[in-house]
Amino acid sequence: MTTQSPSRREDAQPDPLRLGLWARLKAETRDLQSQAERSGIMRTLLYRRVERAAYCRLLRNLHEIYAGLEAGLELHAGHRQLAPIVFRALFRAGHLESDLRQLAGGSWATSYRVTPAAIAYRHRLEELAQSRPALLAAHAYVRYLGDLGSGQVVHQLVAEQLSLGDNALRFYQFGSAQDVDLLVAQFRAGLDAIPVSVADEEAIVEEARQALRRHIEIYAELV
Repeated sequence: MTTQSPSRREDAQPDPLRLGLWARLKAETRDLQSQAERSGIMRTLLYRRVERAAYCRLLRNLHEIYAGLEAGLELHAGHRQLAPIVFRALFRAGHLESDLRQLAGGSWATSYRVTPAAIAYRHRLEELAQSRPALLAAHAYVRYLGDLGSGQVVHQLVAEQLSLGDNALRFYQFGSAQDVDLLVAQFRAGLDAIPVSVADEEAIVEEARQALRRHIEIYAELV
């Protein structure tokens, strides 16, 4: 996806009252985000009933998503519509691998099933990396701001339910509270710095909504 030439009035003359990309994503994905956080295995975790094996299945499936997303972000790190949001401090695939080794040993990749919905999600990410890389911004928004926000609550719930130490919870670790706040601010600013046409923005918002629907499917399959 490339930024279009300003052929229409709304592209040539930006509306000062128009929401930035971050605000639009937040407003138009709020309901689905809330639904995802309370779906399937996430609901089980929220109500403090998750077991170690179920948590490992969750991490294994999240790894599938991050592996696809971060391969695409690395490939297109210089893309004008992705460069503002590529922060490697946010990348989670390596941290997920570390946690899975701690929890499940060296055979973690084959010990836990990747669900059909997670496989389809990774295929979608790989497709975007080949054809419409700017839409990866939508998936980065869903995952990384979620990790920096509600993910910090999940961190505490998992630690308490499974009696885990920090060496098995690297997925949720971004440094101090101040470091987390700074990453949130930088990522939000990066979203708003992405050069987009009206059509680009609509596509990114819709892709974020689809990403959350995919998460809901994955969480349901993990129960």
